[in-house]
Amino acid sequence: MNDNTRATGGRSEEAASAYSWYVLVVLVVVYILNFIDRQILSILAVDIKRDLSLTDGQLGFLGGAAFAVFYALFGVPLGRLADRWHRVRLLTIGLVLWSTMTALSGLARNYLTLSLARMGVGVGEATASPTAYSLISDYFPSHQRATALAIYSSGLYIGGGVSLLIGAKISQVWDQTFPGGGLAGLVGWQAAFIAVGVPGLLLALWVASLREPARQSDASPEGRHPLADFFFDLSMLLPPLTFYHAMQRGPKALLVNIAMAAAMMMLALIMIRLTGNLPQWSAIAFGYYAVFSWAATLRRHDPATFSLIWGTPAFICTALGYGLVSLGAYALAFWAAPYAETVLKLPKDELALVLGGNGAVSGFLGVILGGRMSDWLRSRHTSGRILVIMFGILAPVIPIWVGFTTESAVVFYVMNFLAGMFAAAALGAAAATTQDLVLPHMRGTATASFFLATTLVGLGLGPYMVGQISELSGSMRTGVLSLIGVAPVSLALLLYTYRALPTAEATIAQRAEAAAAAG
Repeated sequence: MNDNTRATGGRSEEAASAYSWYVLVVLVVVYILNFIDRQILSILAVDIKRDLSLTDGQLGFLGGAAFAVFYALFGVPLGRLADRWHRVRLLTIGLVLWSTMTALSGLARNYLTLSLARMGVGVGEATASPTAYSLISDYFPSHQRATALAIYSSGLYIGGGVSLLIGAKISQVWDQTFPGGGLAGLVGWQAAFIAVGVPGLLLALWVASLREPARQSDASPEGRHPLADFFFDLSMLLPPLTFYHAMQRGPKALLVNIAMAAAMMMLALIMIRLTGNLPQWSAIAFGYYAVFSWAATLRRHDPATFSLIWGTPAFICTALGYGLVSLGAYALAFWAAPYAETVLKLPKDELALVLGGNGAVSGFLGVILGGRMSDWLRSRHTSGRILVIMFGILAPVIPIWVGFTTESAVVFYVMNFLAGMFAAAALGAAAATTQDLVLPHMRGTATASFFLATTLVGLGLGPYMVGQISELSGSMRTGVLSLIGVAPVSLALLLYTYRALPTAEATIAQRAEAAAAAG
């Protein structure tokens, strides 16, 4: 066996080509911009709160559910579209959309218009990871997949870190140059949104030049035109069309769907009464109901895909277990800068430099080392990658506690670095595990389903939870420390996955065939 092949499961797999690594570099650049556009809100939060007269809960909504619900829901039909349509073309369209909506965020004059722009960013960015995961899974053999996905995922942390630096600098320079507001009365935080949105339109030209790889063949089912399927899948998520799809499955299915809608509406009303936050809980309730409706309809129209994703407890527990890791990670990424600026009284330019650099370096190291470690552990045990996800939920606990109880800026920065690095280690392992649990033609859908947990659970609830608890307790410190409470729940889910994964992975083909035959 030469250096370019590796034995895997009784066969040899070719190592990834040079062009595969080139494509990965381009995808990393896209993901960096993706997270610059997504996370820049964090360093601008204090200025936005002041200018638009917002509460911490409203800020949490803008940094979480306003983006997350639309990102998650459109990720479902877009993930399915990535399984059957031209992925490079889809990514190019999405990049143009989210870059435009980011720039339009800079024109927002109130809470409503900024919320709508953030929703648009979520829709556009929903194209990124399903297409990228699917492309990477076709360009890289299985024994390099977690490493490749981890490298791609490093863009998350680099982009998140760079967004603090860029956002703070542009905002500061603009406000110093135009103290009363510049062109059309735009202030610094608005200029920052515009400045990071426009380059994405140029990057889209580079993305469009990539070659679409041949898909791995696994007897992918034929159907309607992919774009027709996209709109059909979208209709599964949007009321009142959700009731129509349920009615097509029979009276019992319709009653169950109506009951779920009523339950979510009741939950939203209770939480709105308790918190006073109408947009947050309306969005979350709508998101959870829509996912339920989509999954129920998917069960009828694509029973094999449903079986390997929603019908596989190991997949669900991996997604939810990591979703709770991401809940803490997203909340820390959003609130660390506002916390340090308001509680520790640290200057914005220092925070941008140190926290931005911290986030980029710690996230990059964590996700790369975690990906490599998860591939190594996977080669020794089928469930080896799950150990890395467990590490990602347990290891940050002490750094979070120490970092957000200290009065020392140095200790705060060091603990933030460690917490970010430890949590980042889990991402490549979780992503690769969910890809390994489905057939190749289901990978886009699997990615979208995985990101339902990271967004509707992690991003949708994490930043908001900290903001709401901060409001109720009168202490932002208490809000951040409440994140530690999710660790035991995540660990329990992952312990189950560790035991169930070998059997689930060994029976993929049989379960898919059985589900298709029964359907």
